[in-house]
Amino acid sequence: RLSPEDELQVRGPNVFDGYWRNAEATAEAFTGDGWLRTGDVAECDDEGFYRIKGRLKDMYISGGENVYPAEVEAVLHEHPSVADAAVVGVPHERWGEAGLAFVVGDGVTDEELIAFCTERLARFKVPRSIRFVSEIPRNSLGKIQKQLLTAEVAR
Repeated sequence: RLSPEDELQVRGPNVFDGYWRNAEATAEAFTGDGWLRTGDVAECDDEGFYRIKGRLKDMYISGGENVYPAEVEAVLHEHPSVADAAVVGVPHERWGEAGLAFVVGDGVTDEELIAFCTERLARFKVPRSIRFVSEIPRNSLGKIQKQLLTAEVAR
């Protein structure tokens, strides 16, 4: 099921019962009626299939609108000159937060990528800036280490 915040929640015999000797973490992970909060933001289509849009903790709010970086990253990956991409929310004077895209790619400018995104995304989802990098930091499981990207922005 989906929570009011579109967080995917699951329960069943294959879902763990809680954290070992950590009642506080268990209480945070489960709803009062026993559903596990996955932290994944999802949507359900008309046929009952769920699609993961991103993670709650990765979401940023731009001009009062929720933006899920995974959606923006998927669009950036569609561009033929983009080898890899990651998007984070960064402070913005007018919008509160705005998207900053880190991109690995050749033969494309930041203006071209912003125009490409503008054709495919709602305006508030389009990254306000692009930073070209040689690689996107990933952990041993291949997951983007967004905390390293945001730390780089803070420097």
